Amino acid sequence: MVRIPLRPRPATSDAAPDAAPEAARRDAPAGPSAEASAGTSGETSDEGSGDTYDTTAELRLPATPSRPGRGSAHPDGTEDTGPGKAGNAGPDGGHGPGEGAGGGPKPGKAAKGGAKPGKPGKTAKGGTKPEETRDGPDTAVQAPVFSPVPLAAPVARGGSAADSGPPETPAAAVPAATVGASIGTPPAARPSRLTALMQSAAMWLPPLLTVEGLVMYVLALRVAPGPLRGVDLTEIDGLGLISAMPVTAFAAILLMLVAFFVTIAQNTDRKFLLLFQIAAITFALHGAAALVEDEARFPTAYVHAGFVEYINRTGEASPILDARFAWPGFFALVAFVTKAAGISDLSLLLKWTPLLSNLLYLLPFVIILRQVVATTRARWFAALLFVIVQWIGQDYLSSQGFTYAIYLAFVAIVLRWFGKVEPRIKPLPPKGFIRRLLAKLDALTPGELPHKTGVYDRSIMLILLIALFGAATASHQITPFMMLGALTGLILLRRSSLSWGLPFFLGLVVLSWISYQTVTFWSGHLDQLFGGLGRILENLQRNTGDRIDGSDPEHALVLTARLGICGVILTLAAVGLLRRLRRGVGDRAALLLLCIPVLALGLQSYGGEIGLRIYLFALPGACILAAYAFFPNLPAGSEDASEETVPIRRRNIRFNPQLTRKISLLLAAGCAMALALVFLVARYGNEQFERVSASEVAAMHYIYDHDEPSARVLYLVPQIGPEVTPIIPWGERDFDKISYEQALVDKNPAQLSSVIDKLRVSEPNTFLVVTRGQAGYLQLNHGYPDDWLPRFRAALDANKELKRVFNGEEAAVYTLKSYPKGAEIPERGIPLGGNDPTSPWTPVGLAALAVTWIALFAYEAFHLRGPAVTVRARRRILFVAVPAFVVALAVIAERFIVIGYQIQ
Repeated sequence: MVRIPLRPRPATSDAAPDAAPEAARRDAPAGPSAEASAGTSGETSDEGSGDTYDTTAELRLPATPSRPGRGSAHPDGTEDTGPGKAGNAGPDGGHGPGEGAGGGPKPGKAAKGGAKPGKPGKTAKGGTKPEETRDGPDTAVQAPVFSPVPLAAPVARGGSAADSGPPETPAAAVPAATVGASIGTPPAARPSRLTALMQSAAMWLPPLLTVEGLVMYVLALRVAPGPLRGVDLTEIDGLGLISAMPVTAFAAILLMLVAFFVTIAQNTDRKFLLLFQIAAITFALHGAAALVEDEARFPTAYVHAGFVEYINRTGEASPILDARFAWPGFFALVAFVTKAAGISDLSLLLKWTPLLSNLLYLLPFVIILRQVVATTRARWFAALLFVIVQWIGQDYLSSQGFTYAIYLAFVAIVLRWFGKVEPRIKPLPPKGFIRRLLAKLDALTPGELPHKTGVYDRSIMLILLIALFGAATASHQITPFMMLGALTGLILLRRSSLSWGLPFFLGLVVLSWISYQTVTFWSGHLDQLFGGLGRILENLQRNTGDRIDGSDPEHALVLTARLGICGVILTLAAVGLLRRLRRGVGDRAALLLLCIPVLALGLQSYGGEIGLRIYLFALPGACILAAYAFFPNLPAGSEDASEETVPIRRRNIRFNPQLTRKISLLLAAGCAMALALVFLVARYGNEQFERVSASEVAAMHYIYDHDEPSARVLYLVPQIGPEVTPIIPWGERDFDKISYEQALVDKNPAQLSSVIDKLRVSEPNTFLVVTRGQAGYLQLNHGYPDDWLPRFRAALDANKELKRVFNGEEAAVYTLKSYPKGAEIPERGIPLGGNDPTSPWTPVGLAALAVTWIALFAYEAFHLRGPAVTVRARRRILFVAVPAFVVALAVIAERFIVIGYQIQ
């Protein structure tokens, strides 16, 4: 900063007013730039007038002079438009040379935005506008406030500015080109290409590292096995796929993570680059199996392909064949799309669906992240956590994977188009501990952003919300309740502008679907539908303890890793919530999304998987709060603070904020890298039996080719039970022609009595399927010997009653050599259940449903126009909606009682 003294001319009473600018330009000292008028200090007194005024201008020069010319870039990324252009920010947040409040005026004209002659004190145009900072902790620096008041000539006692002589020339009027000559500053040297390249490394290095890591990862997994490269699937042990992956694959994942954190360390919202980096990490983590395996993993995915094939072949869904056909929405959609596209082989779709699903989940989750008050680092770190802790494996071709995307889109729409934030303005109550505590929590700074949209947009989004909920209701059993809980909670916590009419509307939708469309599933089996209500501890035990007991010691590490990830993410969420509370921020939406799914634990065990589904639906809220554990501050330039907020500490010492931010970034990077490596264990730890080989698929295709008019498949189990899923790629074709039954096998592979007896009592065309996946499941989860499979196949080959009809490297198919005389293959027709049972009040209930839905939709549509505008109309609608709702709900209950217990 250089101080340049200004020499004012004494005022003359006979000077013409219009000659003031010319006189000022003639007598002003050479050298001050446009920026010199940014700040002034010092006072002097004119002897003729006695008035005091500033005579010293402060000149700010950039540390590294930039190249002249339009559009050159500074090292910090700001743009220099060259000398002589007014209104652009320089590298220090103020105006650059030749710019500023008024800039360099043309001859004969006053400076633009400066004070006109005879009107001193008028502020320069844009002279006090603060610097626009980027969103993040490291850029929350307020630009210096420059003095917009130009230097005016002293006014004589009893006189005026017009007759006291020409005013003093503002420093901004002096050409910037003379600054260097006046203070002796040498011209800046032109930086070399290497220097310029290194200065811009923050721009090109992160994408380069990401691409390099992605290519390195693909090559490490796809090339032939060798030192530090390739994957040998025969080396997979109890830890899963990670035991066969080369070290270079782990290095590639770490390289992509480093590139990601280098990007967010810049604290700029480079959306497209960050999305690309997270997509690359998603490809590496969730696409590993598709890269190294020939067939789609997870045997259950094949039966879902069979559902699609059955609908395409018959044109209908039969809940008698499988209870999942009672919710056929997803399978019908896939059948329609594949048939319209002429696709008959779904193997490629099955293989890449997990990766595509996780990429699809990112889109609505990023929209959710845009609605929270958080820094750029916190938002994108939450998106990264969402990718690396989602090990559940429900992203294959399934109704759950499809409806989970619908759930995220539903929540994103509610927060984006129907979000509401109402800061508390009422004073705290004088008495009552609970009341005061709730009032203090209500007075916290909202952690969500409000958005005002038009009635037309909100009406379209309301219809879309109802359509999404209807698609989820027709496709899955649990997802609609999660969506309904999230919506109700947001309305209850005043984070949504929707009225209470919509939760009642949607709740009636899901209840009516269960009552009218899934009768085949629940009629006579009400205990399966409501039997798990309230059994929280029992449901929790079936989802945790039962999955660890009896496991192989090495494979138990996989289950422990899964529980460990769950514990870590929940612990980080709790820490993040506390850190935000210390900053006076209340994240109601994130906390709600975390807690609402836990309520499902009191419904039922869902086949021992309700804990997995709770974790899946709690991930969005958990990841947002977990990101706050490292980056809890509010963003710079927000409505509540111009820079990052810090907690109020009365006793402890405040550390250096820049140092703590760097430490937080390093801790977040270390946590992400550790979780990414543990993810590979948790996600692919069951690969010894969840991996499907080409030999196993070929064995099942042999059965499909010999299933006329029907067939039976025996799969291996350690114990006979109703919830043992076949560990074979079953049901891909002819789902209605083949029945799947259990065959008990002993730990002693030479003991074949139970298998032979099962084949003897079965009809002709019964096949015993022996695969590597089944043997791996028995070894890891039930303690069967490691060499059980080859010894078992050898015993089957040596048995004189059996013949091997298919022989593969990892699969074989056996059947009896002969059946009793006169035995015939039975015909397998489509099971007919007749018409669904009904009740006397069903027609009345259907009419009441229609009236209720129309009335509640009209109520919500009027509410969008404004609660205070349509009070009378909505009140009239309620007189119709409430009685109709009560009648519809009563008929639903009547159907459960009459049909459920009548058939029993």
